[in-house]
Amino acid sequence: MSLQYSIALVGDYDSSVPAHQAIPLALDLASTHHGTRFHATWVPTVTIQQAEKDLESYQGVWCVPASPYQNTQGALSAIRFARERNVPFLGTCGGFQHALLEYAQNVLGMIDAAHAEMNPESSHLLIAPLSCSLVETQAELLLEPDSILSRSYGTPRIVEGYRCSYGPNPEYEHTLFTGDLWATARGLEGEVRAGELRNHPFFVGTLFQPERRALKGELPPLVRDFTKAILAN
Repeated sequence: MSLQYSIALVGDYDSSVPAHQAIPLALDLASTHHGTRFHATWVPTVTIQQAEKDLESYQGVWCVPASPYQNTQGALSAIRFARERNVPFLGTCGGFQHALLEYAQNVLGMIDAAHAEMNPESSHLLIAPLSCSLVETQAELLLEPDSILSRSYGTPRIVEGYRCSYGPNPEYEHTLFTGDLWATARGLEGEVRAGELRNHPFFVGTLFQPERRALKGELPPLVRDFTKAILAN
């Protein structure tokens, strides 16, 4: 493993969070699988002031679970950096929610788009409380054909675990998932559970936490392909 690739883990590390325990394990498994080294650095959101400068040395960006972040704008600027610079990006749980928020604000011009966890009184809640909380539960998902997710898992139906209470507001679905952004995983009742950007090397967000497979010693398919995209980029 002579080559080494650097991945920014954007978020506020908490050793008690299972996903934070799992992410380094998942990247170690990916390193073994690809025969190279993926070095992960935790990048606290409060340290991100100018993403172009703060993240320029990284070949991949992973916006991790456990929001609200200490610096929401820092997280959003990191996501924008990855989106605009074609840097492979993975956002899981809170990372997916903030990726949707960044896209709505900076691509669709929805400058008032808000997250209910930080701004519950907003009249433009793009991210809203889930009708049924998904905390420490597993659920079946349907994947869109020809999506990164579908190719990664190799099957149209999967079961994954969650730890979240917020998700995309269905009222904004037809406005949000337009153009290059498309919903690529749904719950059995049609709820959006993941999304991807077309015309980007790898830009995927999931409401579920695929990284937690690594706690059982299993390389998560999506982490395998996220790191594969880094190698190819």
